[in-house]
Amino acid sequence: MSVRRVVPDIQSDALEESREFYGLLGFEQVMDLGWVITLASPTNPTAQLTFMTEDRTAPVTPDMSVEVDDVDAVYEAVLAGGGDIVRPLQNEEWGVRRFFVRDPNGQVVNVLGHLGQGG
Repeated sequence: MSVRRVVPDIQSDALEESREFYGLLGFEQVMDLGWVITLASPTNPTAQLTFMTEDRTAPVTPDMSVEVDDVDAVYEAVLAGGGDIVRPLQNEEWGVRRFFVRDPNGQVVNVLGHLGQGG
């Protein structure tokens, strides 16, 4: 199992303003689902920020996302380790497979893999 990227997830009602502000720092929009946008560095595409009004397919808004190469294996490891699953593993219509787990600090982590890439 390996980590592909880690992205802070920021709950916001100012998506357009966030896009404009972080654009000044060099970020470009790479995803927009209306309720969630992701901005990335064009020279280092794993340097990303996600802003969302809410998570429309989950009971809570996550605090961060961790993309892994095999989300099913990570899910099984977290279950075996007694992790506090906030949202079970499932596929999303935008091409990811993900679950939410609460870390020891109370932060909600969205663990995901892209479908067709070990998920």
